[in-house]
Amino acid sequence: MGDISVALIEDHDLTRVGLRAALQRKEGIRVVGEAANASQGLRLLETSRPDVAIVDIGLPDMDGIELTRRFRQFQAQTEGQATKVLILTMHDSEDSVLAAFAAGADSYCMKDISTDKLMEALHSTYGGNSWIDPAIASIVLRRMRQTAPAAAGATENKTVSIGAVDPDFGQLIENAPLTERELEVLELIVAGCSNATIAEKLYITVGTVKTHVRNILNKLCADDRTQAAVLALRSGLIG
Repeated sequence: MGDISVALIEDHDLTRVGLRAALQRKEGIRVVGEAANASQGLRLLETSRPDVAIVDIGLPDMDGIELTRRFRQFQAQTEGQATKVLILTMHDSEDSVLAAFAAGADSYCMKDISTDKLMEALHSTYGGNSWIDPAIASIVLRRMRQTAPAAAGATENKTVSIGAVDPDFGQLIENAPLTERELEVLELIVAGCSNATIAEKLYITVGTVKTHVRNILNKLCADDRTQAAVLALRSGLIG
């Protein structure tokens, strides 16, 4: 396996230099370019097509979310390797997190993340999995609680309507909608609950929880629990 090619888009010089130095010290990482604003960054991504782009939200000419959205539009019209986007920012607001995933970001990290954790996020993102900073999980959970249907006496098989941001995700959920019980299980997964804890909270057996988790992953075509939560965000289930 070759090195992971990475592009850095960050307007603060010291932060960008520090990131580049930290990444270059790691075996298997190759920094292919850097940019100090979104316009330069968009050109860099379109020409270099790195494996992973580390993008700051607070860019001076266009925020990182809009940059991500425009780059995804460019990718949709071209062939070739799909670059993964890892948002690195100080912003942990609900709107920023949800907007980033809706725009097509793959992972979301806080700037105070340790180098080891950043490498973990980078490798996970490169491998096709979405990585969410633990500090963000509570935001995801809160929004899910706000949007979960509250109809009393709802039956186990009642499904949840999802308005998708991406047509592909919309078709995915339309073909296999989540039940309200599956949404409850997904909410507890985001909260970091184990199968045993989920069973206790929902008054069901661990075996039933495992069945719901398996169904959720299958319906969302997710490889793991974290990816399921992100796919739910990007499909419009949350937001």
